[in-house]
Amino acid sequence: MKKIIIALDGYSSCGKSTTAKRVAAQLGYAFIDTGAMYRAVSLYFHEHHISLTNPKEIEKALSEIHISFQFNEHRGASDVYLNGLNVEDEIRKMYISQMVSEVSAITIVRKAMVAQQQKMGKSRGVVMDGRDIGTKVFPDAEVKVFMTADPVIRAERRQLELLQKGEMIDLEEILENLKKRDIIDSTREEGPLVQAEDATLMDTSFMTLEEQVDFVIQLHDAKVALLD
Repeated sequence: MKKIIIALDGYSSCGKSTTAKRVAAQLGYAFIDTGAMYRAVSLYFHEHHISLTNPKEIEKALSEIHISFQFNEHRGASDVYLNGLNVEDEIRKMYISQMVSEVSAITIVRKAMVAQQQKMGKSRGVVMDGRDIGTKVFPDAEVKVFMTADPVIRAERRQLELLQKGEMIDLEEILENLKKRDIIDSTREEGPLVQAEDATLMDTSFMTLEEQVDFVIQLHDAKVALLD
């Protein structure tokens, strides 16, 4: 069976990563969480006090950042490694969420990460989720899905996710953070969050995870049937 690229773009907390992981597992494809890559960069910038307004500092920092994914048998998914250190839990914390959109809006950061992502997916057989996968990273992806959901539902999902990791954050604070990230993601100059013209819209507000996975799998199977 021919292998293709599946691009899942959309807003924060719409279920992109979880859906992408499940789809990749069912198809035997590689899963690349591009949002985690930007979170890892944000963590590095935070820990090394990199000024987001100093291009030379940022460029030097990017040359010192190596991001990789390693499968975690206990979780049944890949963990993110930053310069050899497992940062999977740390990059999901709220303080990273509060800075990641600003970091990922920096042109040289996006160009560096897009180059890595394109290298990772060049052999196809990949499910990649993010903000600009179908428009910038892989505009030739055979399947493109744009995910959205009601902002309050997204905030509730994010709150539950944080609670499961031991962080209790007020729902209103999370909602404000999501709204801020939406604006930054949608209006940045480099790789803004927009629905590709040939992407299929999926509103996950009232969809189960299984329904989301089935939706993408059906698009994949239909496309592969046409290509074979």
